[in-house]
Amino acid sequence: MTHSNEDATRVRVLSEALPYIQKFAGRTVVVKYGGAAMKDGSLKEGVIRDLVFMSCVGIRPVLVHGGGPEINSWLGKIGIEPQFKDGLRVTDAATMDVVEMVLVGRVNKEIVSLINQSGGKAVGLCGKDGNLITARPDGREGIGFVGEVSNVNVDILNTLVKSGYIPVVSSVAADENGQAYNINADTVAGEIAAALGAEKLILMTDTPGLMLDFKDPTTLIRQLDIPGSRALIDDGTVSGGMIPKLTCCIRSLAQGVKAAHIIDGRLSHSLLLEIFTDNGTGSMIVSSGSGI
Repeated sequence: MTHSNEDATRVRVLSEALPYIQKFAGRTVVVKYGGAAMKDGSLKEGVIRDLVFMSCVGIRPVLVHGGGPEINSWLGKIGIEPQFKDGLRVTDAATMDVVEMVLVGRVNKEIVSLINQSGGKAVGLCGKDGNLITARPDGREGIGFVGEVSNVNVDILNTLVKSGYIPVVSSVAADENGQAYNINADTVAGEIAAALGAEKLILMTDTPGLMLDFKDPTTLIRQLDIPGSRALIDDGTVSGGMIPKLTCCIRSLAQGVKAAHIIDGRLSHSLLLEIFTDNGTGSMIVSSGSGI
């Protein structure tokens, strides 16, 4: 009986994954899910399968999601023009109602349902549930109910992951008076990863990762540390929407997360490739020196 090259490749891939499965079993990995991977049906299916696979081999994934395009769609349906200032969604009271309805209701429950259909056990949450996240105003003028993370209470997440559930968290939270706030999902993922003492924080983006030249994928930076990351921001190499993502990674590492990854969500099964293969797919940021 002969084996095809394809069979040999499958065996090699599984064998390569073994040390990573052994290393990360029982560890928590926080994934920020958004961008193209949320809009493209086949990519979405791949992300869901990756999460269920991670859970089945003993990793404890926590998924944090945004949902900007769907929010824009629903604002349009009720005649509200989306407004942005400094890259942030201007969130007045009417917009906040739509944000909460879309993120906590539609988007969150769709993801939960897909994970459950794929054989996982998912539970949907927002920052209000179990006082998971306490919000505070961002403080900038003219942006309305845009918030920052004031406190994270991970008791409910620990209870769920220890029982084999995959928490799916939408980035809506309330302040101590019950006022709802819209919080950047990258920020929420980073703060949750820090509070959980996660092994990894993984941000899924619509770019290959951090690049020296964002028009040239061959300049992808495979690994760098916190000082190197800060230097890229200071000298302008990293700009625009990548600054808050990299800043979020730096903050989580400074609070004890072992490694942060910025990966290309447009690449099929990029989560598994980043965690379980030697080469990975995107950029890994560590506190200093080397990491896995």
